[in-house]
Amino acid sequence: MSKLLFGGRKQVDDTVVEMLASAIRRDISFGVLRPDQKLKLTDLRQAYGGSNHSMRETLRILSSEGVVEATNQRGFRVTSATEDDLRDILLVRLEVEKLGLKRSLECGDVAWESRVVAALHSVSRADAVVQENPDDVTALEWDEACRDLSMTLISASGSPRLASMAAQFYGQSRRFRLALLREGRIDFAARSSRRAELQDAIMERDADRALGVLEDEISTDLGV
Repeated sequence: MSKLLFGGRKQVDDTVVEMLASAIRRDISFGVLRPDQKLKLTDLRQAYGGSNHSMRETLRILSSEGVVEATNQRGFRVTSATEDDLRDILLVRLEVEKLGLKRSLECGDVAWESRVVAALHSVSRADAVVQENPDDVTALEWDEACRDLSMTLISASGSPRLASMAAQFYGQSRRFRLALLREGRIDFAARSSRRAELQDAIMERDADRALGVLEDEISTDLGV
């Protein structure tokens, strides 16, 4: 009985941490929690709830994702978002996602192609919805569709570590992308054209063309 009880307690704690991480991650993405802002446990608990333990575990998870970082004073702060940070994230995303797509083009089967086509279609629908109703909830759903596409493109690479790294740096780029959306600086027509060209290149297994389109897409995605 005690094992069942302790197991249930752990599941509850994990759920609380997941909810806290989701809420704080969202507020970092939208700039509610600003770059370099100190994150004090007391203030965070007042704003989001949770215990000291659950909040520390939440900050540990967000730190592993790179959206929060530990300070020398054993506290935490929101990761900076300078021009140098943006270009560094772009550099890593280009290297990792292009490698992942290249390997997927070499190894991917028809099922992978079908997943890519479905993910491209989902992004097209998300683009249309967010243009009509660009509220925070819709913006996050749009961003999640974009993330799913990026992860699907590299999903046949055969490298879980590469996929994990791609997901981490995609997450770190979220606030830059959402800022572009909020400021009305996204050319949705151009996005649609790039996706159509990317799909054609993938179906033809034209690696050079597909990688070139992906590089353009990632750079434009971050406004660089």
